[in-house]
Amino acid sequence: METRLIEKAGAFLEKHADGIADTNHIERTAFKQYDVKRGLRNADGTGVMAGLTRIGNVRGYYMQDGEKCPMPGQLFYRGINLVDLVQGFLTEGRFGYEETAYLILFGSLPSADELEEFSSILAEYRELPDNFTENMILASPSVDIMNKLARSILSLYSYDPKPEPNGDITKELDKSLRLIACTPVIVANAFAAKRHYYDNESLHLHRPNGHLSLAENFLYSVRNDNLFTAEEARLLDLCLVVHAEHGGGNNSAFACRVLSSSGTDIYSAIAAAVGSLKGPKHGGANMKVMEMFDCVKRDVRDWNDDEELHAYLRKVLRKEAGLGDGLIYGMGHAVYTMSDPRADLLKDMARELAGAKGFDREFALLEAVERLAPAAFLEEGRGDKVLCANVDMYSGLVYQMLDIPCELYTPLFATARMVGWCAHRIEEIANLSRIMRPAYKALIDETGYRSLDDRS
Repeated sequence: METRLIEKAGAFLEKHADGIADTNHIERTAFKQYDVKRGLRNADGTGVMAGLTRIGNVRGYYMQDGEKCPMPGQLFYRGINLVDLVQGFLTEGRFGYEETAYLILFGSLPSADELEEFSSILAEYRELPDNFTENMILASPSVDIMNKLARSILSLYSYDPKPEPNGDITKELDKSLRLIACTPVIVANAFAAKRHYYDNESLHLHRPNGHLSLAENFLYSVRNDNLFTAEEARLLDLCLVVHAEHGGGNNSAFACRVLSSSGTDIYSAIAAAVGSLKGPKHGGANMKVMEMFDCVKRDVRDWNDDEELHAYLRKVLRKEAGLGDGLIYGMGHAVYTMSDPRADLLKDMARELAGAKGFDREFALLEAVERLAPAAFLEEGRGDKVLCANVDMYSGLVYQMLDIPCELYTPLFATARMVGWCAHRIEEIANLSRIMRPAYKALIDETGYRSLDDRS
């Protein structure tokens, strides 16, 4: 019965697939004809202004005489330059993610006492509800951890005695802290379930340790022996800081704000953000970078030969090599032009770690692609804008050197970004007045609407 139904449905859908593609096709010239901002981008690549925020600010260019001018990239969390923030953590040798989360949520850096209290609350909130892991994760494991994370966040609604928003910011903050704290635990447990049920490995589940930072707890939870070094934990902590927030214009934060504007609950809004980040054009790009570099390492004979590597990158852009999609992952950004400050910070971390871990050749190859790709784009007629490496270029290599499996790269991004999403959620509902409702131009035949009797 099931086999026959699948065959019947398959034949039906295959027969109609080409027609569906034609029915839904929209010529790109129509966007210009009707002055529609494709991808919510202006003609010069700048984003269409869709809201206001006090949380984060991204600067990658400045406008002069109506022209977009390149500049070194800057990222600010609540007005504090990310580079300065990270340098402070590095200089004093302390973990920074909890402090960064406090800054993003509450608008200022915490005192020592405030940070201790905040961290202790997060530690207590790491505990998942009773039987949650058994019923929501182990009972229905997923081969994709981002999928499992989104479903788990939606499931938390059922464990919340008062899940619906009522305009109480205190309660929204409380739900936010719980999500920030328990996300890495959900990810670790989903990873364990995936490895057990799909990769035939032993099941290792570890309760979070209340005496460890979020970064330490993550390494403690995903490693079967719970072992990690202080250097590894501090490097992961800095990765989390770098990924914590990126302004309201990124796809996942915007998704969270769009849903929040409807008045829906925090679990629905955050699950939507997770679904957005999963995409390879957003957070999933860090995995794509490593997949692409596996192709480069396999196909390029001499990694030190700039001519051979440059020719290969041109083939990638022509869809003749790499992943076959014409994309060089890790290069280019919607806002940054000359540089992405997150990529610069991760590059410095990766360089130092590569020497210690024996990844010097891999790091040099990444640098070579970063250096050669802009010319390849120009020569293949793929635009003349200034092009830089983005955060995904080096994050995957850093995770690889930390012995973190590739299926955890994007979930780690989600773990870090949870605080940014929650902050945007709170800012949206605190100023909620109208539901976000963009307009779409309906394209119809010149003759107008078709008759109901037209069954041809």
